[in-house]
Amino acid sequence: MEQSTTRSLNELLINLFDHVMDMEAKAVITEAYKDISNNDLHIIEAVGVEEPRNMSVIAGRLSVTVGTLTTNMNGLEKKGYIQRERSLEDKRVVYVTLTEKGRKAFYHHRDFHKKMIRAIVKDLKEDETEILYRCLVNLNSFLETASGISV
Repeated sequence: MEQSTTRSLNELLINLFDHVMDMEAKAVITEAYKDISNNDLHIIEAVGVEEPRNMSVIAGRLSVTVGTLTTNMNGLEKKGYIQRERSLEDKRVVYVTLTEKGRKAFYHHRDFHKKMIRAIVKDLKEDETEILYRCLVNLNSFLETASGISV
């Protein structure tokens, strides 16, 4: 690959990351959700709307420690987005569920991501979408292992 193409790809990825973060903050942190941050919304997404999840599972999904997550959960619980409940079988285990307010925030955040995906693939043919998907899987794999790489 030419150096100019590599440079252009790098600049594009940097710009895309910045734009996604900015647009997500503007689109998702509306008047109704001004009391939470983008980070809070990602925690709400990790809790999900399915059955209750324990703190360890949620921390794993976010790649943070349970201690770090606990600090954030305290704020989300105080604001009424989540509720925590100790396991009846093992009191050390804490399960988290979204409240009605938390579920609304979850769906609000998910809708932004759905719109973004539709915009990305709107003019792509099926085979082009497959190539894009493979490229993003490769990028994700690199980013997951990059923490051990010295650049």
